[in-house]
Amino acid sequence: MNHTLLTIFTPSYNRAYILENCYKSLIRQTNSDFIWLIVDDGSTDNTKELVESWIKEEKISIRYKWQENQGMHGAHNTAYNLIDTELCMCCDSDDYLADDAIEKVLNYWDKFGSNEYSGMIGLDAYPDGSLISQKLNMKETTTYDIRQNLRLNCDYKLVFRSELLKNDPIPLFSDEKYVPLDCKYYKIDLKYKMLVFNEVLCFVEYLPDGGTQNIIIQFRKNPKGFAYFRKEVLKMKGSFKVKFRNAVHYVSSSIISRNKRFLLESPAKSITLLALPFGLLLYLFIMNTKQKSVIKA
Repeated sequence: MNHTLLTIFTPSYNRAYILENCYKSLIRQTNSDFIWLIVDDGSTDNTKELVESWIKEEKISIRYKWQENQGMHGAHNTAYNLIDTELCMCCDSDDYLADDAIEKVLNYWDKFGSNEYSGMIGLDAYPDGSLISQKLNMKETTTYDIRQNLRLNCDYKLVFRSELLKNDPIPLFSDEKYVPLDCKYYKIDLKYKMLVFNEVLCFVEYLPDGGTQNIIIQFRKNPKGFAYFRKEVLKMKGSFKVKFRNAVHYVSSSIISRNKRFLLESPAKSITLLALPFGLLLYLFIMNTKQKSVIKA
């Protein structure tokens, strides 16, 4: 039986050139009681050879899984199915952990964690140490409250109880490679809250080929995935303001994907009807803007 409590998983696609930063941060950890799972999402570079060389070094416990390219959420689906530890935390291929991140997570969960919580929320920082995440002045919260109610669109480091992630995989859409992961987390929020842990766990670099820096392109390339996400939010309890904002995005994504049945398929038809003209304006903006923009989703 595996008594290790934590898996760090890393989805990776052609990131051999940067993945070593993550590896080096893991071998620097003050607590080495963890598993590193790399889900190689169809890389065509030397990721496989690189990871195999690290496995031979035997400095940390590493598991490697290659799959045909499915996009980030597809790699997450695969990781959730493979993880067999109580806790898991994603460290993206272009990020790296604070040297004491594992120790802090395990100590905090040992003191305060229980089945009453879905996990814990830590902080992300830039390489210079300045915070990306805004500190949360509360003991517990949900990802839904952070994103939809507080409108804090900065990144946080999420540590989940692994069993909660195994059911209800995020759907894959043909010719698309992205669905926002929050749609998975929001469903968990319906039953559980997360412990707030205002400590830096991860250092993040936003590379030019990363999704955060190319959100307009993502909207264009993955409209079915974004429409699915918006529908999931519209199903949940929330203020009119939250629902209306998501309905606007739902309309826009549905127009991009040429789904003529989007109004019939909406779980909030009246709000979607009200959002129609604004969704059309957002659609026109997305399709006509040339610069890389970040729109608060």
